[in-house]
Amino acid sequence: MKNIVSAVDKYRELIFKVEREVWNNPETGYREWKTSNYIASEFEKLGYSLIKADNIPGFYTIIDTGRPGPEVLVLGELDSLICGNHPESDKETGYVHACGHNAQLAALVGIAGALKDEKVLSELSGRIRLCAVPAEEMIEIGYRTELQNKGVIKYFGGKTEFLHRGYFDGVDIAFMVHSSSKCSVSAGAVGCIAKTIHYKGIASHAGSSPWNGKNALYAATQGLAAVNALRETFKESDLIRFHPIITHGGNVVNAIPELVTIETYVRGASFEGILNANKKINQALIGSALSIGVQIDIVDKSGYAPLINSEELIEVFEESANKIIPEENFVFDHCIGTGSTDMGDLSLIMPAIHPRSSGTTGISHGADYQIADHERVCVKSAKWQLMALNILLKDGAKRAKEIIANFKPTFSSKEEYLNYVDKINKQGDRIVYSENKAEIILD
Repeated sequence: MKNIVSAVDKYRELIFKVEREVWNNPETGYREWKTSNYIASEFEKLGYSLIKADNIPGFYTIIDTGRPGPEVLVLGELDSLICGNHPESDKETGYVHACGHNAQLAALVGIAGALKDEKVLSELSGRIRLCAVPAEEMIEIGYRTELQNKGVIKYFGGKTEFLHRGYFDGVDIAFMVHSSSKCSVSAGAVGCIAKTIHYKGIASHAGSSPWNGKNALYAATQGLAAVNALRETFKESDLIRFHPIITHGGNVVNAIPELVTIETYVRGASFEGILNANKKINQALIGSALSIGVQIDIVDKSGYAPLINSEELIEVFEESANKIIPEENFVFDHCIGTGSTDMGDLSLIMPAIHPRSSGTTGISHGADYQIADHERVCVKSAKWQLMALNILLKDGAKRAKEIIANFKPTFSSKEEYLNYVDKINKQGDRIVYSENKAEIILD
């Protein structure tokens, strides 16, 4: 334990510097070139050779102890949010790290530095893969759709994209520590589908000839009201969340809106719950288009899988916290969180965990979010993660091997998982109008 503490403390000032540098230069998902290059440069200064992602931000490096054993993946996320009313947001873009990914990256650099200490590494067997990954926050769906259409990415989430590209091939266990207000872990988190909805009407002069138009905005608002009327039909146990925004609502006030675009998720605790709710939601949205006589194009894209935190890894992180940061009072919240993360995608094919370190204040994703205690959220987080690595990989990686042997994956391979989520993707007009009838296409 003393070796871990002293190894991290050696890089304390570097950790603080990295946290502030990333905070001051926020970038959103798949745009994080400056952040990725900066973190990569700090790794290279520490003596690491990197495998950089092809045509998107992000990189990883593999540390081989020279002793046989499994491979553990440790992640830090590169992207920021958009919150224009945050006092420290970028004045031009509204970008800000209102979820604490900057602290994750600072801790990751601290871990990288500490693992250069032979006293730390000599106790471990197997391999450690340190990864700076892009695009965890599922925002700017329109931009990510453009990247998909250009063939730059296949998946909205950075971890899912890295998984697809083979950047996690050979990994046996994965973890990352998120920034939060308390040192804790939950049983898991909901997954989601990403939806883009286009109501397509007919424009006409809003004053002199509105009868010649078909109002896409009226259809859209009626559609959202129809979904709201469904909410009591969602099972509480499914933890369904539907929270749309209108990203385009018309062009000029004196013309009937001919195109309205809505972005939203459908979140839920299981794929079954998500898909059942999504079918109901689509039916309500389509019915509202039909009532006004407009067309509707619904684009459903696979988002993130529900997160299942490994019970055995929860025990490891609780043990690690009790050893290295007992003053943090580690808490296991026996609940499913209703936020989503692409860490869920990894958790269905390998043992994974997504705990939280303390040290932030304010509302996550809100205008008052701040890193309040840099020591706790950065330095102590690095020590906590290193102790977890020690528990997993010491004694010939005995604990890690036991966890891997006991793990029962939801999907047997990444290929099986990706094939499953690919089938979620649907898009196209949902109503076929003819002279005397209309045919609805739900799936």
